[in-house]
Amino acid sequence: MDCRLHLVLIFSCIYLTCLSSQQETRFVYNGFDQANLFTDGLAKILPGGLLQLTNTTERQTGHAFFKQPFDLAPSESLSFYTHFVCALVPPKLGADGGHGIAFVVSPSMNLSNGSPTQYLGVFSIPTNGTSSPHLLVIELDTVSTIEFDVLEKPHVGISVNNPLSVESALPSYFSSALGNNVSINLLSGEPIQVWVDYDGSLLDVSLAPINIKKPNRPLMSRSINLSEIFQDEIFFGFSASTGKLTSNQYILGWSFSRSKELLQTLDLSKLPQAPLPKDKPEKLSPLLIGLVVLLVILVLIVLGGLYLYRRNKYGEVRESWEKEYGPHRFSYKSLYKATNGFSRDGLIGRGGFGEVYKGTLPLNRHIAVKRLSHDAEQGMQQFVAEVVTMGSLQHRNLVTLLGYCRRKGELLLVSEYMPCGSLDQYLFHNRNPSLSWFQRISILNDIASAINYLHTGARTAVLHRDIKASNVMLDSEGNGRLGDFGMAGFHDPRANLSSTAAAVGTIGYMAPELMTMGTSTKTDVYAFGAFILEVTCGRRPVEPELPEEKQYLVKWVFECWRRDSLLETRDQRLGGEFVSEERTLARFLTIFSRYRGFYASVII
Repeated sequence: MDCRLHLVLIFSCIYLTCLSSQQETRFVYNGFDQANLFTDGLAKILPGGLLQLTNTTERQTGHAFFKQPFDLAPSESLSFYTHFVCALVPPKLGADGGHGIAFVVSPSMNLSNGSPTQYLGVFSIPTNGTSSPHLLVIELDTVSTIEFDVLEKPHVGISVNNPLSVESALPSYFSSALGNNVSINLLSGEPIQVWVDYDGSLLDVSLAPINIKKPNRPLMSRSINLSEIFQDEIFFGFSASTGKLTSNQYILGWSFSRSKELLQTLDLSKLPQAPLPKDKPEKLSPLLIGLVVLLVILVLIVLGGLYLYRRNKYGEVRESWEKEYGPHRFSYKSLYKATNGFSRDGLIGRGGFGEVYKGTLPLNRHIAVKRLSHDAEQGMQQFVAEVVTMGSLQHRNLVTLLGYCRRKGELLLVSEYMPCGSLDQYLFHNRNPSLSWFQRISILNDIASAINYLHTGARTAVLHRDIKASNVMLDSEGNGRLGDFGMAGFHDPRANLSSTAAAVGTIGYMAPELMTMGTSTKTDVYAFGAFILEVTCGRRPVEPELPEEKQYLVKWVFECWRRDSLLETRDQRLGGEFVSEERTLARFLTIFSRYRGFYASVII
C-alpha cells in the first residue's frame, strides 16, 4: 500500500512539473486584456486589448515584457519561436514617423537606460559602437540610421549586444505566386505580421501583411549561437521609441513557444483594431486660402441675413408654461402661409382689438385669424389659459376658438371661419340681403342660447363681457354664433375709445352698476338686453350725431315707453313685416325699459 502511494505521488509530481514547464514555455495573446505583462514608459494596455508602446509624445520610450522569465539549464540548448502582429501608425497618412519597434531578448526587464530616437529604447548612447552584453534585438526601424552605416531607409535588422545591425534588409515578404519579394510600408498604419524563429543555431525573420500567410522564405537568416550570450534566465518582450518624429506604435497579438511544434496560431479575427492614420492634408496656396476665407465670410453673411429675416418673419414668443397648451398652439409660419402673408385681400374685419383675416389650412380647412396688438406680458399666462379653456367650450351657437399664437407685441387668435360675416354688417352697413323680422328673432334666440350655455351649461360660468352685434357671426345657414367671448378681458392700450380699461366692455352695452360692482353674469344680461334693442331698433346703443334726446338708445327707448310710443323705436326697414297683433316687440321693450340694475328678466 505504501509503495503504491509513493508511486502515485511521484507520477503526480512529474505530471505537474511537465505541465508547469509547458505553461512556462508557451503562451498566446489574441489581444492583451488578460495578459501577464510588465510595462513601463509610455507602454500601456488600452481598453479592448490593444498594447500601445508609444504615442505621439516626442523623445519617449515604452517597454512591455512577458513577466515570467525563461530559465536556461546549463546543458539546455536555447531555442524559441514567436509570431506577433504590430502596427506603426504615423500622425498623418504618408507622413514620416519614428522611430520604430523592436522584439527584444534580454536578461532583464529593466531597459530604463535605453535612449529614444534611433536606439529604439533598447541601447543607451554610451554604448554606441561598443559592446552591451546580453541583448538580441529584432528591429523594425522606420528612420534611416546613417550614424551606424546601415540602410538609409526604413529597414528590418538583427542586432546583437549593440545598435549596429549584423543583418538588415528592406521590409518585404516573398510571394510564391510572383516568385519575388513584395515591399511592405512599415508606416502605412496597417497591421504587419512578424515571425522570429530560432532553432538553436539559425535565426530566421519573416514579415507579411495581415492577410498573407507566413512566407516560404524568410526575409533574413543569420547563424547565431545565443547560448554564448545568455547564461541564466531571459525575458522576451518589445521596446519602442520616439524622437522628434512620433508614431502610435501598437502590438495587436503575440504567440510564443520554446518549441516549434507547440507554437499556437494567432486568431487574426479576434485581434483588436489599431486606429488608422489621418489623411495628410494637401497644402493650399495663400491665394486659394484667402479666396476660401472670403467665400466663407460671404456665405456666413448671407446665411446670417437669411436667419435674421426668417427669425423676424416667423419669430414667435414661447415660454415654458405654454407646454401644457401645446395642442392649442399654432405656429406663426402655418398661419402666415394660411393667410397668404396676411394679405389685404384676406382682410374680413377690423375692430378695436385688431384685424381679422381669412385663412385656409391644409385639407381646405377655413379659419379666421384675429391679430391683437399688445405690449405688456403681465397677465398673459392667465389670458392664454382662458383662451384654451374657451377653446374647449362646445355649443352650436358659439364660434369655436381653435387656438392661439404669440409673437413679440402681438397675439393671434384662431377661430372657426364664419362665411356670412358679422351681424353688424347687415344692421349698419346695408349688406344685402337685409334681415327680416323672423331672421332677427331667430338670431336673438341663438345668442340667448349661447349666453345661457356660458353662464349655466359650462363647467364653470364664463363671462362674455362684450356682447354686441359686431361680435355675433352668421354661419352658412344664417344661424347666430357668439364669438370673441372673453376677449374684452384682454387689456389693449391701443384700443379705440369705444372700449375702456377701467370697466371691461363697450360703452352703451355696459350696465350702470358695472363701474362699482364689477362684471358678473348679470352684466352680461344687461349687455344682451342692449344687443336686443340694437337688433330690434336697427341702431347702435350710442350715436353722438343724432339729436341729444336720441343719442343713447336705452334712454331713448325708456322715454318712448313713458310716452307710450314704443313702436316708434323699431327699425323702419322692417316695413310691414311687424304686426301689432304679435306684440312680441312691444312686450320686450316694455320689460327691458323697466330694467333697473341686476334684477330684471328678459323673456322673448
